[in-house]
Amino acid sequence: MTEPSLALYVHMPWCVRKCPYCDFNSHQLKSAAPDTSYIDALIRDFDLELPRLTGRRIDTVFFGGGTPSLFQPEDFSRLIGALRQRIAFAEDVEVTMEANPGTIERGRFSGYRDAGINRVSLGAQTFAPRALEVLGRIHSADDTHRAVAELRAAKLDNFNLDLMYALPQQTLEEALEDVRTACALGPAHVSYYQLTLEPGTVFHARPPQLPDEDAAWQIQTAGQTLLADAGYVQYEVSAYARLGKRCRHNLNYWLFGDYLGVGAGAHGKLSLALPQRILRTTKPKQPRDYQEQVRGASAGAAIGESSSIAVADLPFEFMLNALRLNEGFTVRDYRQRTGLEMASVEGKLAEGEGRGLLERQADGWRPTELGRRFLNDLQASFLA
Repeated sequence: MTEPSLALYVHMPWCVRKCPYCDFNSHQLKSAAPDTSYIDALIRDFDLELPRLTGRRIDTVFFGGGTPSLFQPEDFSRLIGALRQRIAFAEDVEVTMEANPGTIERGRFSGYRDAGINRVSLGAQTFAPRALEVLGRIHSADDTHRAVAELRAAKLDNFNLDLMYALPQQTLEEALEDVRTACALGPAHVSYYQLTLEPGTVFHARPPQLPDEDAAWQIQTAGQTLLADAGYVQYEVSAYARLGKRCRHNLNYWLFGDYLGVGAGAHGKLSLALPQRILRTTKPKQPRDYQEQVRGASAGAAIGESSSIAVADLPFEFMLNALRLNEGFTVRDYRQRTGLEMASVEGKLAEGEGRGLLERQADGWRPTELGRRFLNDLQASFLA
């Protein structure tokens, strides 16, 4: 019998410098390198979670941050090795690491590959020097080109480039030049997303001048055309991939799959059989608090907060993710991931179809082009 698959998210919260648009749980590094005792804390955190993971198998791993590439390859080797001793990994496990082009030393990617990393997400964001400076990035366009060359040399061809658009004072041509440059580097995957002003960020407190809504839409659609012409197929709101190179880890999120979160501020979602419920979990946000709680925890007692998702909220929780996918979801997906029958959402699906936001498939539903444009409204229609 195949063990139920599980995604693992590992949060590594330090950055060289906090970007003014970033609302992730990241903290400026106050030393030359992160303290490797954090790796011990991650292993201990995983051990505390093990009672919830009986019979499970790790299908994907994602090292996010922060800037995980601040850690050395040997840190990843020790961590991945410890995890493999504790739980089964799929033979074709996808192991992704986020990297900042400005924190990669020559030859480092070969070390990450040897440690077990087989996919990299590179935070390029833009290739325009002025835009990089406004965004507070510590790297240059040349750093991104060098990092891609290093990835190729390490035979890590399965890599993603993060690319933002609708940047402060960005013109249509500037945005399209970013897309052309990204495509010329030949990544397997491109994350192409609009800069948004998130609460709690410097940009939210002191907003820069951004392209208006119509200009942003023009940039988005023109960029999507360039990506399609270069062979990148959009499969989610901001995700574009070449054939066979979709991000399996993120697909699991979008189809409301289970994932374990370890590390400071990491979130998780776990389906438990006895009693049957779906848990949301959150780890302490501050790295120091996180490590202290991990050290002081009793054996088998997971740290952080957890709460069950109310049955009435499951349709919205599922649709919030699944409707981001161009292909939508199947009836089987919905039943498997929520434990509910389609009767629980039939009325709202029919309403969405009537408004031209959803269309029925042979085995499920997907958003229309109009539905994708007004996705927030479509998702909100499933609120309890």
